[in-house]
Amino acid sequence: MSITWSAYKRARRRSRQAWAILGLAAATVVAGLSWFFTTGQFNAAEPWVSGPSEAPVYNPAWMKPISGAAPVAAEKASEALEHLPVKGRAPKTDYDRAAFGQAWADADRNGCDTRNDILRRDLSAVEFTQGSSCKVAAGEFHEPYTGAHLAFLRGQDTSAAVQIDHVVALADAWQKGAQQLSAQQRQTLANDPLNLIAVDGPANVKKGAGDAATWLPSNKNFRCHYVARQISVKAAYKLWITQAEKDAMKGVLSACPEQQTIYNAR
Repeated sequence: MSITWSAYKRARRRSRQAWAILGLAAATVVAGLSWFFTTGQFNAAEPWVSGPSEAPVYNPAWMKPISGAAPVAAEKASEALEHLPVKGRAPKTDYDRAAFGQAWADADRNGCDTRNDILRRDLSAVEFTQGSSCKVAAGEFHEPYTGAHLAFLRGQDTSAAVQIDHVVALADAWQKGAQQLSAQQRQTLANDPLNLIAVDGPANVKKGAGDAATWLPSNKNFRCHYVARQISVKAAYKLWITQAEKDAMKGVLSACPEQQTIYNAR
C-alpha cells in the first residue's frame, strides 16, 4: 500500500507540474498576442523588421530608404502629436491626384514599383509572377484594419480585395499642407513606405480620405499603431492637423501612452 500511495503522490506532483507549465504557456501566448496587437502588430517573427521601428517600413535587403521633408523623431507618439501645428482644413476643390506625381513610382529606385514593394513587405508566403522578381502574384497576411487573415491573389477580379492604403490619405494631406510641398516631395509622400500598408480593400474604400476624426480601423487593437503612423507621416512631411483630429488622436493614445513614433534607423 505504501508503494502505491507513493506512486500516487508522484503522479499528482507531475500532474500539478504539467498544469503549471500549461498555465505558463497560456499566459505567454496571451501576453504575446497582446503585444502583437498593441505594440508590434506587423513585426512578429518577420525578418525584414530592423532598427528601432516597430513596424515594417524598409527591408534593407531589397528596399532603399527615402527621406521625407523632415526626419521623424524617436519619441512617444503623444509627444510628437503636440509638435504638430493645429489649423483648419484648406479647400479641397483644387485637389488633383496628379499633383502627387506618378502612382506607384519606383521611388527608391530598387527596380520594383512601390505597390509591389509594399505587397512583398507586408505579405508572407509571397509568390511572384513567372519570370519576375518584383511582381507579386500571391501571398497572405494578418490584415490590420479588420484583424482578419486575408489572402492576396493577383487577377482582374481578385487584386482589389487587398489594396495599398495611404495611411495619411493624399486628399487629406493636400488640405493640410501638402500644397506647400514641392512636386518631388509630394511624389515621395505618395510612395513613401512609411505612409503605405497593405489592407482589406472594402475597409480602405470605407476610409476614403478620412482622418482620425472621421475614420479609425474597426480593429481597435490596431488603432494605437495607426494613429502613431499618421502622426509620424505628418511630422515627416510638415503637415498639420485639425483640432478634431488632434482630439481623436489623443483619445486613442490615452489607451497606449508608451506608443512610439514609427521610424527607422538611417
